[in-house]
Amino acid sequence: QIQLVESGGGLVQAGGSLRLSCVASGHTFDDYTMGWFRQAPGKEREFVAAITWSGGATFYPDSVKGRFTISIDNAKNTVYLQMNSLKPEDTAVYHCAAGFGVPSMEEHYDYWGQGTQVTVST
Repeated sequence: QIQLVESGGGLVQAGGSLRLSCVASGHTFDDYTMGWFRQAPGKEREFVAAITWSGGATFYPDSVKGRFTISIDNAKNTVYLQMNSLKPEDTAVYHCAAGFGVPSMEEHYDYWGQGTQVTVST
């Protein structure tokens, strides 16, 4: 059974940093793309970052480019999202996902974690 478990969320002041982790288990993920998405109350789910399991390619939307960095530790089956220069508009539940296809499209992801709350205060 595939499981994705996120951790690392919390409350941080604007301008601060957080690192989220996603531990993947129950499958061999060699060909997967791992993504992070976020959803704020009353808003659509939004693509945040993605990385191929090999770590050879990363993808970001303009809203987080230069502030967020996705990385992967294959030995630990763990994907990280380093978030710097956080803004109040980054407040959301952050979900890890695994799938194939277009990295920015949530419908191309088959497996999802429960999410971790990130709150950025002013």
